[in-house]
Amino acid sequence: MLKKSLYLLLIVGCVSCSPSIEYPKAERVDQVDEYFGVKVSDPYRWLEEDVRESERVSEWVEHQNEITRAYLDGIPEREQIKERLTELWDYDKVGVPSRHGDYYIQSVRHSMDNHSIVYKMKSLDGEKEVLFNPNTWSDDGTVALAGMSFSDDGRYVAYGIQESGSDWRTWKIREVASGKDLPDVMEDLKFTSPSWDQKGEGFYYGEYPAPAEGEKFTSLNTNEKIMYHKLGEPRSADRQVYENPENPKWNFWAGETNDGRYLLITISVGTDDKYRVLYKDLQNPDSEFTYLVSEFENSYYLLENDDNIFYFQTDRDAPMGRVIAMDVNHPEPENWIELVPEEKETLDGVNMVNEQFLCKYLKDVTTQVKVYSKEGEFVRDIKMPGVGTGSGFGGRRYHKETFYAFSSYDIPPSIFRYDMETGTSTLMEKSKAKMDPDKFVTEQIFFESKDGTKVPMFVSYMKGMKRDGSNPTMLYGYGGFSISLQPGYSLGRQVLMENGFVVATVNLRGGGEYGEDWHEAGKRFKKQNVFDDFIGAAEYMIKEKYTSAGKIAILGGSNGGLLVGAVMVQRPELYGAAVPEVGVMDMLRFDNFTAGRFWVDEYGSAKESKEMFEYLLSYSPYHNLRPEVAYPATMVMTADTDDRVVPGHSFKFAARLQHVYKGEEPMLIRIETKAGHGSGKPTSKLIDEIADIYAFMVENTK
Repeated sequence: MLKKSLYLLLIVGCVSCSPSIEYPKAERVDQVDEYFGVKVSDPYRWLEEDVRESERVSEWVEHQNEITRAYLDGIPEREQIKERLTELWDYDKVGVPSRHGDYYIQSVRHSMDNHSIVYKMKSLDGEKEVLFNPNTWSDDGTVALAGMSFSDDGRYVAYGIQESGSDWRTWKIREVASGKDLPDVMEDLKFTSPSWDQKGEGFYYGEYPAPAEGEKFTSLNTNEKIMYHKLGEPRSADRQVYENPENPKWNFWAGETNDGRYLLITISVGTDDKYRVLYKDLQNPDSEFTYLVSEFENSYYLLENDDNIFYFQTDRDAPMGRVIAMDVNHPEPENWIELVPEEKETLDGVNMVNEQFLCKYLKDVTTQVKVYSKEGEFVRDIKMPGVGTGSGFGGRRYHKETFYAFSSYDIPPSIFRYDMETGTSTLMEKSKAKMDPDKFVTEQIFFESKDGTKVPMFVSYMKGMKRDGSNPTMLYGYGGFSISLQPGYSLGRQVLMENGFVVATVNLRGGGEYGEDWHEAGKRFKKQNVFDDFIGAAEYMIKEKYTSAGKIAILGGSNGGLLVGAVMVQRPELYGAAVPEVGVMDMLRFDNFTAGRFWVDEYGSAKESKEMFEYLLSYSPYHNLRPEVAYPATMVMTADTDDRVVPGHSFKFAARLQHVYKGEEPMLIRIETKAGHGSGKPTSKLIDEIADIYAFMVENTK
């Protein structure tokens, strides 16, 4: 075993004087895999071992963190950035209310609290009573509330508990009125949320087999079953509702229709919005599950039903989305009735409130909301307070009101109540964020990518900024899984702009900004389009003199971490700093771990064909690091309990980067402890993390 002395940090001169760093000596092993006759070396395979189980990986992590901490603490601006972040964070962050039975439910993260407190109120202006206070669940804030599911009558709420950011959750049941927990406890659930039956007597949930000893945070999750739990009974008495052992990679979500007549099971293979749908008539105890939709070709989201008529949001024959009515007795597409036709804009979500469809659209990435009657007649637009993002618009079909939040890059979020009968929006809560919108500018621009595709990008900066090529710039993107990056306030980015940065967010192909076609244009064999779009954004910012090569810092997380890793390998000369967070860095082995199998829809798999193997290898960040290349200063980010994108991705990438790179720029990895893929992080960890990222960017774009 390597001694600690071998890991000691050696810094010559000050941080800003290009330090020489002695990195931990990561052993290189003779691991070679063969794909379709092609041999591929993987010298850092041992770094895939679970850090909680492997002493050698744990020691490597410890000393990498020592090196990174010493570097970051030596950046002069780091403390000033943290102080400003703390100052801006010190206000109450209020969530969108929702109505459940006799109570309104609303979350508020007070000032510097690690987590939001969830309140219940008999009226909107009534006394707030605490329903959940996760700040009391642990001393260090690493235990968090991870979801709530209310029974139809609002009497009970199932709530998830997340420890150290893991995707494995414990679910408990609380009586809302009394605030007391029932004895029912559901441990070790993953990628599921309890779905109540309409009587409030119990709920459906998904269950994976228990992983082998020592493999809880690395092993694949397959063979899901749908179970039903009745309140008051032991979990051992839960009955199995559905399984499909012939298809161990299928995923299931179960729920009853709001009249309690039918049970629906939605089936997916991965992360694509392509579903099969089963239903069962609960009035007939002998009935079997029957397919409403039998192929994985399109998306289907059940909105409501009137007996045998089901209302779905779907992209079948409508890539931008539409609303249809389906008779379950005659479910063939030729029998559907179109209620809300496809528009030019992307249909981003639909709810039924007040017997009306609330349809949320994206028009060039900004929110539009339209109201339609249940019969599909247009009623009115809901006018947004500006150009930005509206979120919320939930409720039940019998509610007369809904609630939403609105924000933009230079507008902190405010909360509104919308009267469904009068069409009136009323401001309930204006954000108390310490931001003066008059000091900032946000513009949306469109640039041409490599193949001529027009790609949108939001660019924000302080008023008075000169376009002379001297401005440090942060470029952020994601580009995958049909996820849209919509404009919203970020106090962290406010700090960057106050430090002279231009902040740009690119709406890359692979996202959902322009419907399923936009998503399809950035997945599988078209993934390079995503990287070309991001590179094109950097080139545009340089050409238009917002910034210059070497003054751009690039940031992205998860699939966005893959993005950062790929583009820093392909065009390293463009960037001064790169921060890939919790990224998918080994594209040949990602589907061997935890949730990785879900992403095969998006990326493909090296196992499926020689062509796909070659394509994945061509851009896999880990495999494309080369010696004698001047990579930008890099800080890889991950966490020890990330069981979504296992930290082995980042460990291996950092180890190989430190091995091949021979220049003077820092090649660091920051490994958060008692944290996962991102959710559930307490305020204390978030502020430290953001301060480290932005200090690293400031230091390396001077």
